[in-house]
Amino acid sequence: MEAKLKYRGQLITEAEVAAIRAFIAENPDLSRHALSRRLCERWGWVQPNGALRDMVMRGLLLALHRAELITLPAVRLVAKNPLAVRPRPAPVSIDTTPIVGRLSEIQPLEFRQIRRTSEERIFNGLIEEHHYLGYVQPVGEHLKYIVYGQGRPVACLAWSSAPRHLGLRDRFIGWSPDVRRRNIRFIAYNTRYLIVPWVSVPHLASHILGRMAKLLPRDWERVYGHPVHYLETFVDPQRNRGTCYRAANWIFLGRTTGRGNNAPTRRPRVPVKEILGLPLSRRFRSLLGALQ
Repeated sequence: MEAKLKYRGQLITEAEVAAIRAFIAENPDLSRHALSRRLCERWGWVQPNGALRDMVMRGLLLALHRAELITLPAVRLVAKNPLAVRPRPAPVSIDTTPIVGRLSEIQPLEFRQIRRTSEERIFNGLIEEHHYLGYVQPVGEHLKYIVYGQGRPVACLAWSSAPRHLGLRDRFIGWSPDVRRRNIRFIAYNTRYLIVPWVSVPHLASHILGRMAKLLPRDWERVYGHPVHYLETFVDPQRNRGTCYRAANWIFLGRTTGRGNNAPTRRPRVPVKEILGLPLSRRFRSLLGALQ
């Protein structure tokens, strides 16, 4: 059947567009927000944890409206975009007395998943003040961790949904485009990693990564209702060599093209990064649905 639109890598057929038109006509009093949620329920668009994929549906409806394939009702309420007006995280006041010594001297380490807890402001403030990229609010599935040693924060890690298009990664796994679209949710992306600057403990960074590889899949499944089978990150070779990742058995896959997402040109326009990945099982390819 003829495809009318490609959205997030999925072809939307003429029959699906017609069904959306009919649904809008049958429910003239529904707002855009209500239409989106009702269509999610009708089409079974739900996340593994049971939440509606409302934002994805809203994006699809808006794309169809802009392409003049459907006509959405007039906007009833213009809500402020919380991401556009979000204030920068405030600095946090914590003990910055240097922690220097051997790894055994700050054991046991405590890993706390702090998203949606009172400790999230500590994480946000530390990343904003001490990570060279600063703090950016994650979107989609994500978890945040603070690692404590001697009762004090020693590290922060953020994990989120993986980039959709990454050629080196996709070829390493053995993904076709269709399988990638279905299974990209089984990859977690390490967006931020910070050892706070007053901590100097050899092997701490790689030790934490090793612990995270065991902890993260359990937490991800508990929060989002599905596992992760592979971890990935980018490293800026102009700033560091990613030594702690390599020491924790992460695999160097190569370098990005420097074109960025949805690049209109093949010329590099953003810094080139190194891509590193960590399979969490020897069966990771089959678990990710790779072509055998």
